[in-house]
Amino acid sequence: MKKRNTAREAALTALSRCRRDGAWSAQAIDAAIREYHLDPRDAALTSRLCLGVLQNTSLLDYYLAQFCQRKPEPKVQDILRLGAYQLLMMDKIPGRAAVNESVDLCRAMGNERAGGLVNAVLRRISENRAHLPEIPRPDIAQYLAIRYSHPKWLAERIIREHDAAFAEAFFAANNRPQGLTIQVNTLKIDPEEYQRTLDRKEIAYETFPGIPGCLHLQGGTVSDLPGYEEGLFFVQDRAARSAVLAAGPRPGMRVLDTCAAPGGKSFAAAMEMKNEGTILSCDLHEKKLRLIDAGAERLGIGILETMARDAREEKPDWIGAFDLVMTDVPCSGLGVIGKRPEIRWKSEEELSALPDIQAAIMDRAASFVRPGGVLLYSTCTVLDAENGEQIHRFLARHPEYQAEEFQVGDWESRDGMLAFWPHIHGTDGFFAAKLRRKQDG
Repeated sequence: MKKRNTAREAALTALSRCRRDGAWSAQAIDAAIREYHLDPRDAALTSRLCLGVLQNTSLLDYYLAQFCQRKPEPKVQDILRLGAYQLLMMDKIPGRAAVNESVDLCRAMGNERAGGLVNAVLRRISENRAHLPEIPRPDIAQYLAIRYSHPKWLAERIIREHDAAFAEAFFAANNRPQGLTIQVNTLKIDPEEYQRTLDRKEIAYETFPGIPGCLHLQGGTVSDLPGYEEGLFFVQDRAARSAVLAAGPRPGMRVLDTCAAPGGKSFAAAMEMKNEGTILSCDLHEKKLRLIDAGAERLGIGILETMARDAREEKPDWIGAFDLVMTDVPCSGLGVIGKRPEIRWKSEEELSALPDIQAAIMDRAASFVRPGGVLLYSTCTVLDAENGEQIHRFLARHPEYQAEEFQVGDWESRDGMLAFWPHIHGTDGFFAAKLRRKQDG
């Protein structure tokens, strides 16, 4: 009796939940791995299949449409995408196996009648792998949207703000394996000592000049890394850590993190402050605050308090009360497409209200900084309307502030602003601006 391929069933289940319920891919994949009780090897296959399909949906659908005359129902389309991904982008899986396993998925999911269609379409793709139809190039934005499975509106925007070659490099970087970046908790362990622990476990990592304790790993499960339970590290991208370093938190400061969840910037600030001073970490949602509290406890941070509040609300007793205010505002998230591939499919319309929300948060946060203090603005997006344009408008509204140049490692800001790009900096797409309130402001 043939063994069920639970890795592919788990991948299909995760894909269906992302499509049907709008679930985040990471949570959907983790839930499916637990549900199917997968061993590490099958779990890795499930993750690669699900993420691979999400990263290449438009391209897979383009090729499927060449060999399928009618649009299949959504669950069958998911199966076809999984099969096509294995045929076209996983050279270690034999074509016959990819086709047969896809047909078996139809039976396993109670849709045996679709097996004939899946078999026919995937066999034709397998037979034509060496000479697939070309993607039309006259409309470069449309070509990039199909080739790299990003929305056409985003391709047009990046081309307009930069150029086509820049857009293609950015899109390609979003579809590469992302790995995992962690920050060593210097409140508990010296970075070099933790690196020796990884060396003993034969876990490969990369270090970065100017950012001690920042380590990039090829992947792995966070909770399986040495020292997780003991709080020896936390997960945070190098760009986000660089923004905190640029802001310059120091021991004894009073710091406000207005949009703190999931807590990484507050944690990084606490490390720079050597656990001396105060950090008030705020978020709109109580559930997210509980996660911040749990993270701070695991890391041994004793100066952090949390509070539920809307970052746009007035708070008279906070006026001029903080040395540093960090505002990692709600944004389109288009800089972390590589880690959350489903983000790319947000519509331009649903993002249109964000700049006004960001401006309102900034205006409120500006009043909380003492004269001579710093306001840090950051996003995990790459759209200029949420980044540089936002800062220029803020400075026009607030002459009591000025942009301040900064340098982190080998990276220098321009006019007090630094935009990070995956294909240039090897980080998330991210933006940071350092704004200092004038002493007489």
